Amino acid sequence: MSVAVVTGTSSGIGLKTCVRLAKQGYQVFAGMRNLEKAGPLRVEAAEHNLDIEIVELDVNDDDSVARAFTKIRESGAVDVLVNNAGFGAGSPLELTPIEEHQAIFNTNYFGAIRCINTVLGEMRNNKLGTIVNITSIEGVMAFPNQIAYSASKWALECAGEALAHEVYRFGIRVVNIEPGVIMTNIFDNAKPFTRYEKTSPYQPLMRRNGKFFAAGMLANTQPERVAETIIEAIETPNYKLRWLVGDDAESLDAGRRAMSDEQWIAMGDELSDEDYNARFKEHFGITL
Repeated sequence: MSVAVVTGTSSGIGLKTCVRLAKQGYQVFAGMRNLEKAGPLRVEAAEHNLDIEIVELDVNDDDSVARAFTKIRESGAVDVLVNNAGFGAGSPLELTPIEEHQAIFNTNYFGAIRCINTVLGEMRNNKLGTIVNITSIEGVMAFPNQIAYSASKWALECAGEALAHEVYRFGIRVVNIEPGVIMTNIFDNAKPFTRYEKTSPYQPLMRRNGKFFAAGMLANTQPERVAETIIEAIETPNYKLRWLVGDDAESLDAGRRAMSDEQWIAMGDELSDEDYNARFKEHFGITL
């Protein structure tokens, strides 16, 4: 039985990915930093009689990662690693403390790299394995008001692309999964790192960013859709590096590619809401 490890599994994409992998026949190890949050996954695993073992795994801690993977290897070599652990934030650069940048990168980027390094040699020796990075549409399109989060996802996108080249000859598959707005707890988890100040000179930017996510939430894209995409990316005979997930992600990607950099940047000008919304609709097909 193939062994799959998923990080960040207490809810949302990570939880649903564990369930979907187990239903597909994988022996799944669900890593999470706080085991007190394991209840929802335990319920789903029991309800469907799934082979899912929950392990304590803090991707920011070398010792925690080492302990977790030592335990996992008792069941065999890791065949699939899904780097899902991460968190978001929403603030203009001027209002974002450097410590917040560091915390986001430590989890979203270095946490994934730490886990990859733990399994890479083993996969190379076995000439078999898949590394799945959960990035974001923000990993290919830089979002204002979310610079730290976008930058961390760009970094992971870059690492995934470069690594895919490095390990291709060893039979290792690397894929980047790029969701748009997905209905998960990430928005609640991001609240401590999200600032909205009515008197800030960046207030129009903050408001527009909020309206974009509100529009995305109306689309109601569920984490199961990401999990299904992960299975396809792992098992398809037709390898592909990047996998967009969600109608909004596809629209944003297509629209941004059709624009010049200068057109996109100019949308940060002193525009009325009506003008901004019209431009957003024209370029991306999304109503704010």
